[in-house]
Amino acid sequence: MANSASGMAVNDECKRKFLELKAKRSYRFIVFKIEEKIQQVVVEKLGGPSDSYDDLSASLPANECRYAVYDFDFTTDENCQKSKIFFIAWSPDTSRVRSKMLYASSKDRFRRELDGVQVELQATDPSEMSFDIVKGRAL
Repeated sequence: MANSASGMAVNDECKRKFLELKAKRSYRFIVFKIEEKIQQVVVEKLGGPSDSYDDLSASLPANECRYAVYDFDFTTDENCQKSKIFFIAWSPDTSRVRSKMLYASSKDRFRRELDGVQVELQATDPSEMSFDIVKGRAL
């Protein structure tokens, strides 16, 4: 289960909840955190279907790294309803160097576990993941 390069295992609940977001649209977003004691990526918070992007932003701690997945609904210029799943690697400048290194080294493996992500964002500051940026990347 663990990967020798990063040492981080991915908790089965992470994959299960992601599939529920992707297939059943049970959640608007999921916030994941690395539990260093057990060397696993775990689900920290689930955002309900009616939650907004602001709710996701508010769920990310100012001084700690996290991964997040966001199901973004939008309307194209042709008036088509679409949805894209974003993977966000949140690594604020104010977080511990060890934490930033741990999240950076585990990101690719964790991201591969989430089959169906269409857009990836790396953010070190809230302005780098503003709603306008997400919207621009989706279109």
